[in-house]
Amino acid sequence: MPSVEILSRIQFAFTIAFHYIYPPLSIGLGVCLVIMEGLYLKTGLLLYKDITRFWIKIFALIFGIGVATGIVMEFEFGTNWATYSHYVGDIFGSALAAEGIFAFAMESAFLGVLLFGWNKVNKGVHFFSTCMVALGSIFSALWIVIANSWQQTPAGFRIEGEGLKARAVVTDFWEMVLNPSSVDRFSHVIIGAFLAGSFLVISVGAWYILKERHIKHAQAMFKVGLSVAAVAALLQLFTGHRSAHYVSKYQPEKLAAMEGHYDSSAVAPMYIVGWVDNKAEKTTGIKIPGGLSFLTHNSFSAPVQGLNATPKEERPTAVNFVFQMYHIMISIGVALIALTIFGVVLLWKNKLFNKRWLMIIFCWSVLLPQIANQVGWYAAEVGRQPWVVYKLLKTSDALSKKVTADQVMFSLILFTFVYVVLFALFIYLLNRKIQHGPDISEHAESEYDGYYHDNITFHPTKL
Repeated sequence: MPSVEILSRIQFAFTIAFHYIYPPLSIGLGVCLVIMEGLYLKTGLLLYKDITRFWIKIFALIFGIGVATGIVMEFEFGTNWATYSHYVGDIFGSALAAEGIFAFAMESAFLGVLLFGWNKVNKGVHFFSTCMVALGSIFSALWIVIANSWQQTPAGFRIEGEGLKARAVVTDFWEMVLNPSSVDRFSHVIIGAFLAGSFLVISVGAWYILKERHIKHAQAMFKVGLSVAAVAALLQLFTGHRSAHYVSKYQPEKLAAMEGHYDSSAVAPMYIVGWVDNKAEKTTGIKIPGGLSFLTHNSFSAPVQGLNATPKEERPTAVNFVFQMYHIMISIGVALIALTIFGVVLLWKNKLFNKRWLMIIFCWSVLLPQIANQVGWYAAEVGRQPWVVYKLLKTSDALSKKVTADQVMFSLILFTFVYVVLFALFIYLLNRKIQHGPDISEHAESEYDGYYHDNITFHPTKL
C-alpha cells in the first residue's frame, strides 16, 4: 500500500480538483450575469431578463455544489495535515476569516435577493445584488489565492518555536497579503475563471442553436459569453507572461521543471511539445531556441537557472508530469485565443450562427477552460514539491502523526463514491435546467428584432 504521504496527497488533490470545477464557473458566470442584467436595464428588452433569470438558476446550482465540496477540505487540514495546520494556522486563519467575512457572507446574503427578489425589489436594487454576488465570488477567490500564494512566496511573518512546535506568525498583515506572487497569481486565476464561466454560456447557447430552440435567446447569451471570453483569452496571455516572470524569480526550479531545463545556468529553449527523461536529465521535442530565456528575461541569449542548480532533495521529482501539465495549459490557452477571435470576426461579419461545424466546436469548448484550470494548478502545486511552504516546511513533515495509511485509503474510497454520486446529480440537474431552457416572456423575441434589426436565423439545410 502507498505511504500515508502519497495517499494524503492523492486525497487532497482529488477533493480540491473536484471542488475546483465549480468556483471558476460561478465566478465567470457572475460576470456574465452582470452584463446580461445590465443590458436588460439599458435596453428594457425582456429577452435579456429571460436569459438572466435562466442563468441565475444555474448559478445557484453551481454555487450550492461548490459550497458543499469546499467544506471537506477544511476538515482535511485537521485530519491529514495537522502539522501543516499548526504551522500555517495564523496565516491561513487570517486569510480564511477575511474570505468568510468580506466575501462569502456578502455573496450568500445577496444571492437570496438575486434568486427571489425579482418581484420584491426594484430593478436597480436587483442589479446591485447581482453585482455584489459577482464581486463576492471574486473576493472569495482573492483570499483563497492569497493564502495559497503565501505558501509559494512567504512574506510578512516570523517563525516561533522549534521542531514540531514551530509555527509561522503574521508580523505584517498587508505584507502577507501582498506577498510577491499574490497579485500575479490572482490575476491569472481569475481570468481563467472568467473563461470557464463564459464558455459555459457559449456552450449552452451553441447547443440551443444546433437544436433550433430559443434561437434569439441563444444568440443573445452566446454574444455575451463570447464578449467576455474574447477579452479574457487575450488577457490570459498577458497574465501568463507575468506569472512566468514571478516564477523565474522566486521559484526557478519550478519553471525549470515546467520546461524540462536541467543545465545549471544556460540559455533555455521553450518547448511546443516534448518529453522529459528525468533519470537521464534530458528533454526532447519541438522547441523554440532561447524561447524560455526570452519569456523570462526578454532576451534570447539570457541564461536561465536549471534544475541542476538545486539539490535533488529540494527539487520536484515528477518533472515530466509538471512539463506535460504546463504545456497542456499553454496549448489550450492558445486554442481559446484563436477560437474566440475567429468567433468575434465571424460575428462582426454576421456569419457566426449559420456555421453548424463551428457551433459543434463551441458546444464542446466548455471543457477546455476547465481542463486548463485543472492542469495549471497541477503544474503549480506539483512543481512546488517537495515543499508545502516553500523553503520552510516540506510536505513529508506536514502530515498528521496519528493517521494511518489504511484510514486515508478508506476515506479516499468513500470520498470517491460520494463525489461520483454528487457529480452525477449535478449533471442531471444541470441537464434538466438546460433542457427546460429559459422561460420566454411574451413578445421578447419580437422586441429584440425591432431593437437590433437582427434577423439572423439558423438554417441547417444550408450548411
